[in-house]
Amino acid sequence: MRDRKLRVMVAKPGLDGHDRGARIIARAFRDAGFEVVYTGLHQTPDSIVKAAIQEDVDMIGLSSLAGAHMYLFPEVVKLLKENGADDIVVVGGGIIPDDDIPKLKAQGIVEIFTPGSKLDDMVGWVKANVKTRTD
Repeated sequence: MRDRKLRVMVAKPGLDGHDRGARIIARAFRDAGFEVVYTGLHQTPDSIVKAAIQEDVDMIGLSSLAGAHMYLFPEVVKLLKENGADDIVVVGGGIIPDDDIPKLKAQGIVEIFTPGSKLDDMVGWVKANVKTRTD
């Protein structure tokens, strides 16, 4: 089997209209050699999961700055499981209060990146912790 690039999706669930950070992260992932799918703004958990399955991604990076992360992020994990795609790694980022991080991790969000996280650290984490689903 031939090796393929790691495929990552950067997704903006909910009504959050701020995507500058998500676009910067998507570019950093692309520059690191990953194939990147960017969903654009105002996605539903269902549309994110359908696109992730269709695009055969290895990881979904969810970005939320609007405070709906406690519903939206776990909903993506739940829908992945219901669709037999719970081997897709889900990480989150954005304005996430410290108290919410362990709650999100308990619901299947593997890692959380908050403001101030360095791009190199995020790329390094993905390289160390996410493998192609065909491996």
